[in-house]
Amino acid sequence: MFLAAAPYFQTRFSPSPYLLTHFQPAIISVSTVFNLVSMLALTRLQARASYPRRILVSLLLNLAAFTLLALSTVAFTSISPSAYFTFLMLIVATASLATGFCQNGVFAYVSGFGVPEYTQAIMTGQAVAGVLPCIAQIVSVLSVPEADEGEAQESPKSAFAYFMTATVVSAVTMAAYMWLWKRRGERGSETMKRVMVDGGRNGLEDADDDEDDDEPQTGRKVVSMLTLFHKLTWLALAVFLCFAATMIFPVFTEKIQSSRTTALGSSTDDIDVPRLFRNSSFIPLAFLLWNSGDLAGRLLTIVRPFSALVHYPKSVFALSVLRLAFIPLYLLCNINGRGAIVDSDAFYLFVVQFGFGLTNGYVGSTCMIGAAEWVDEEEREAAGGFMGLMLVGGLSVGSLLSFLVAGA
Repeated sequence: MFLAAAPYFQTRFSPSPYLLTHFQPAIISVSTVFNLVSMLALTRLQARASYPRRILVSLLLNLAAFTLLALSTVAFTSISPSAYFTFLMLIVATASLATGFCQNGVFAYVSGFGVPEYTQAIMTGQAVAGVLPCIAQIVSVLSVPEADEGEAQESPKSAFAYFMTATVVSAVTMAAYMWLWKRRGERGSETMKRVMVDGGRNGLEDADDDEDDDEPQTGRKVVSMLTLFHKLTWLALAVFLCFAATMIFPVFTEKIQSSRTTALGSSTDDIDVPRLFRNSSFIPLAFLLWNSGDLAGRLLTIVRPFSALVHYPKSVFALSVLRLAFIPLYLLCNINGRGAIVDSDAFYLFVVQFGFGLTNGYVGSTCMIGAAEWVDEEEREAAGGFMGLMLVGGLSVGSLLSFLVAGA
């Protein structure tokens, strides 16, 4: 969400060369650190954890963060770059904290039901969230007249609409979740009202000991992370490695250009290059192919032959290791316009991007769905939170390792 708004942030930080160069690494670092720390803390707080409340708190935090970010595009536009940078880092930290609450709450909550289809639906929803912004970005670029294309990407109005979209989505999601929670009974509704009033003590603990019987919050068996790791060793390592490797692809995606630009001996802005193959649209197109593959991979877990892999955790880990072979394939593509060893956009988009996304979606979903199969019934909620922690840990390590290939 934040990295996709880079053109707008560049205009805000343009007076400061240092911030202009370092704001994206700062966003990544703050995001991964706060997300990981929040997941670690929430995973350790199991005994009186209210996972539904954690989900609601995450939506409230997101709603506040993106509302403020949207307003910042039309108000206080004259503040210094350093002041705006401080504001932006606070927003990133808040959004990352919300992500931690959401991931821990959602995976733990749905794992408690012991129904694999629920976890599969959550994983699919995450993939859809990656596809739609790419489509919106491509459409917005292609719908702008060529002479105004650069202006449109940096427009405060476009940034306001972009961030308000996240605000509206958060608000609609919160309304739908509150309606769903209310249907679970009047006691759930009363708890929800208390969360809205006092923040539910940050959603860490129950307000009462007499929660809905369908939500076993109090007296929950506390399961140590070491115990969970012992039972879920191969799946935990597989999801960690899977998402650590995945964080390499954004670095290459932002650098790889269409092979048509090299073939025509022109820049990516030359009028002889079709607009879809210029950087402004080709990069989001590549992200779209990766996210589409990710979505397809997550949907594969519905198909019976592919869903059976959850019973073979060592095989899941082996598949996670094998997908590392995709990383060298990026080096065969047209990085920074230097020319491609395999001179084909189809190879890059459909073999490398779609294939890497497909394996990410399939391996990641298989790990998250299979976790409930290998623990006791009373450990399922804790297992869901633990697997969410391993997923975020992989993303954090992958984000740091991505700097090693940034100069490729």
